[in-house]
Amino acid sequence: MADRPQPHQIQVRPAQPRFDVGDYKGMQTQQHHGPSTGKILAVITLLPVGGTLLGLAGLTFMGTIIGLLCAAPLFLVFSPVLVPAAIVLGLAVTAFITSGAFGLTGLSSLSWVTNYLRRATGTVPEQLDSAKRRMADMGEYLGQKTKEVGQDIQQKAQETKRTTGHEVR
Repeated sequence: MADRPQPHQIQVRPAQPRFDVGDYKGMQTQQHHGPSTGKILAVITLLPVGGTLLGLAGLTFMGTIIGLLCAAPLFLVFSPVLVPAAIVLGLAVTAFITSGAFGLTGLSSLSWVTNYLRRATGTVPEQLDSAKRRMADMGEYLGQKTKEVGQDIQQKAQETKRTTGHEVR
């Protein structure tokens, strides 16, 4: 037996899941066969509730159809009164909504003007002080320029007097 190779050995392991448990949060490695108990209880609880609500919806629909069939002749007979009443009611609702929109627009406009005036009132004295300073600076500048121009005129007059020999008036 020493000259023969050893026979292959087969190892049997339990089935491993085909996914990494770390990739799926909360996923368990146990295999479930069929729905869970919570799902079964939900179906058992919600099936009668859903059936009851569906039946009530059908009854409501049938009542609406029967009421419409009974009221249709009345609508035809009273249409000369109902149509103008519906138009007046629609116009009244439209006017009410429009009035509210105009009122809201007016209030928001007044609020904006009030806030604008409050902000402007706070800065007006500062702006007036700044304007006064600029005017004073401009006055000083103009006074200095006028003085310089006057001196230039005097110098030219004196030069003219020297060159011509008589006074310029």
